[in-house]
Amino acid sequence: MREEADLLETRPGGAQRLLPYLPPFLRNALGQAPPALLAALEEIRLRQGAPVLLRCGREEWFLAARGGAVKEREAALIPGAQEMRESILAISQSSFYALEEELKRGFITLPGGHRAGLAGKAVLENGAVKTLKEISGINFRVARHVPRAAGRLLPLLFTAAGAGLPAHTLIVSPPGCGKTTVLRDLAFSLSEGGRWGRGLQVGVVDERSELAAMLNGQPQLPIGMRTDVLDACPKAEGMMLLIRSMAPQVLICDEIGRAEDAAAILEAARAGIKVIASAHGGGREEMLARPAVGGLIEAGVFERLALYSRSNGPGTLEGVWNGKGERIC
Repeated sequence: MREEADLLETRPGGAQRLLPYLPPFLRNALGQAPPALLAALEEIRLRQGAPVLLRCGREEWFLAARGGAVKEREAALIPGAQEMRESILAISQSSFYALEEELKRGFITLPGGHRAGLAGKAVLENGAVKTLKEISGINFRVARHVPRAAGRLLPLLFTAAGAGLPAHTLIVSPPGCGKTTVLRDLAFSLSEGGRWGRGLQVGVVDERSELAAMLNGQPQLPIGMRTDVLDACPKAEGMMLLIRSMAPQVLICDEIGRAEDAAAILEAARAGIKVIASAHGGGREEMLARPAVGGLIEAGVFERLALYSRSNGPGTLEGVWNGKGERIC
């Protein structure tokens, strides 16, 4: 049964906390936007020579040249080369070249867990991306902790036969529907413990630095006191490393899809470690059509499949199925 969106319970202040890391021209204009818009803001998209776009759920606004948000394109703020340079200096704290490792991944993690995704000209070395230059686009993604984002899903992951451990779970949704936020809350809730049972040792493989948003070795978003994070590491390799080094009871990772991911999940399951992962998709049938993920579902590895959407806002739980394909919610 479809539920109201968990992620509608956003906490105000996400965008306000991002303001210090924006260039002055952007900070001043955005600071004049209505508080309700700032509280709901998800992305700020800058493209050289194009209007600055603000995305708030299903709504899209232009950032006005005079400040605030408008619907009229003619009034929009349009950054040029100088504004893009100011943005890069603000993101990098005037040390852009010190961020070469992060630039290989195409984004920079900011304090508070916010992220600046970058587009520009790739510089290659031995066929691999060494860095980016001539930055033409920046996507500021506003991070916010959403308590109880997985509140409706969590009780469905425990069974009498589970011995206090959650079921192997696959969280499925199209992009932008809140599955990363749900995974983060699952890591926090399982690590801290609660009415469902004692706190568990949780290992997070955060390949894209989105779940924990590590900065200088410290998570910028709450993930629980019993959680260990392997940051910026490929999922398959990271799962094996955490199994060997940290002995987790639960492994959590985002956006699986490759054959090596499936092999690592199967290995973890055989070792008695519960795996909670996510994948892009529109439903169970779509997942079954994918060789790697579909093989795990058909083999019954995943005991729960949860489908999320944005039908009532990000984090709408559309349904939950068991390992036999039977709908339980």
